Amino acid sequence: MDNLAQLRALGLFEAKVPRYTSYPPANKFSNDVQAQGFSDWIAAIRPGSPVSLYLHVPFCRRLCWFCACRTQGVNSDDPVLAYVATLKQEIAQVGALLPEGVEVARLHWGGGTPTLLGPEATTDLANAVRQHFTMSDDAEFSVEIDPNEIDEARLDALAAAGMTRASIGVQDFDPEIQKTIGRIQSYEITRDAVEGLRARGVHSLNADILFGLPHQTREKIADSVQKLLSLNPDRVALYGYAHVPWMAKRQQLIPTDALPTPQERLDLFETAARLFSWDGYTQIGIDHFARAGDSLAQAARTGHLRRNFQGYTDDTCEVLIGLGASSISRFPQGFAQNAPATMTYQKAVRAGQLATGRGHVFKGEDRLRARLIEALMCDFRIDSHEILGADLTTPEHLETLYASAAAAFPEMVHHDASGFEILPPGRPLARLIARAFDAYEMQASSHSSAI
Repeated sequence: MDNLAQLRALGLFEAKVPRYTSYPPANKFSNDVQAQGFSDWIAAIRPGSPVSLYLHVPFCRRLCWFCACRTQGVNSDDPVLAYVATLKQEIAQVGALLPEGVEVARLHWGGGTPTLLGPEATTDLANAVRQHFTMSDDAEFSVEIDPNEIDEARLDALAAAGMTRASIGVQDFDPEIQKTIGRIQSYEITRDAVEGLRARGVHSLNADILFGLPHQTREKIADSVQKLLSLNPDRVALYGYAHVPWMAKRQQLIPTDALPTPQERLDLFETAARLFSWDGYTQIGIDHFARAGDSLAQAARTGHLRRNFQGYTDDTCEVLIGLGASSISRFPQGFAQNAPATMTYQKAVRAGQLATGRGHVFKGEDRLRARLIEALMCDFRIDSHEILGADLTTPEHLETLYASAAAAFPEMVHHDASGFEILPPGRPLARLIARAFDAYEMQASSHSSAI
C-alpha cells in the first residue's frame, strides 16, 4: 500500500474503535431496558412480519485462549442439558408473546459451541423452536460448527433439523499459531467436517479466519488461506484478532511479544485479501469475502447488505430476537440483552420471568447515526436521498455531519449533495471514519485495534 504515511498520520495504527456491529455499541447499554420493556417490544412487532431468531449456547469443551466471547468450559453434559431445558422454557415464554402471524425467516445457533449438544439435545431444541415459533417456508437455519466437536450422529441430527447453512471457525492452520492460541484444529479434521456437511445437503458454507495472530507471517497466512480456499467456502470472514487481555483474561496466556505490529496486521490482511480476490471472491465491507453467487454478494450489489452482531448479513428483518444467556435482541425501539451470567439467566427463566437485564432505548439521533454508520461499514457510502427520504434529519444537518467528518479525513473521503463516500485509499480507515459519526463518548480501552 502506497499511502501508509497518510494512514499512519490519520491514526490507523494507534486507534482503538468499535467494530460497529451495533449502534450504539453494546458497552453503552444500560439498565434502562428490563423484562417489561422487552415484553412490550415483542408485543409491538407488526403482525405477520418476518423476524430473525438467535439461540446462544455459552459452553465449550475447551476454552480457546484467543477468544473474547462470553463462554464457559464444561467437562460433562449435565450443565449443558440443564441449560437446554431452560432455553426451551424461554423459547416457550417468548413464543407465547408473539403477535399473530409472525414468522421466523432466519434462525441462527451460536456460542460458545452449539455442536457441543448431542444428537438428542439438538433434535429436542430444534423441535422446541418449531413448536413455539412459526418458521417461514424458505427460512435459513445456520449453525456455528466446531470441527473438533462434531461427529456423524450430530451432523445427521442437524441435517434432519433443517440446517441450511454452516459456519466453521478456522482461525489459522499453522501448528505453531494454533498451539499459541490454544486452538488445535488440523486441516484434515476441518476438511472432514466440510465433506460431512456437504454429503448431507448443506451446501452453504461460511468460514472464519483471523489475521493479527501471534507468530503469524505473510507466508503463514497465505498458506492457511490457500488451504481454506481448497474447501471452497461460499463466504469468508477475515477478522482481525482483538487482543484485549484486560477484558478476556484467558488472552493473558498469549505472549504479546509474538503479536504482529499494527502495520504488519495491515500487511497480513492485504495478503489474505489478495488471495481471496485472485480466487474469485468479492470483498464485502471491511472484512468479508463472498462468491459471486452467494446471497451476501448479491445483497452488496443491490444495496441490501446489513450489519449485525454476527458481522455482515443479507438479513433485512427489522427484529432480531435473542434467546439464551447474554444474547441481544434488536427492535425498532432499541436493544435488549439477557443477563450474561448463565446462573442469573437460568434463575430468571426457571422462575417464569424474562431474563432481560439491560439494553438501550433509541433516543435523539440514534437511528440517524446508526444508519449512517451502517451504510459506511457496508457500502463505504451514505446515500443522502435514502437518509432524507426516511425523514431522519434535515439536509442542513446532514451536510454539517458530512463536513465535520470530511475535515478529519482529508483526501480519504468525498461528499456532495448526493452523499458521503469513503474513497478506496481510505477504506482501511472505515471504522475510524464511522467513529466520526458516533455521538457517544468512547474509552479506547473498551475497544480493539482499528486494523
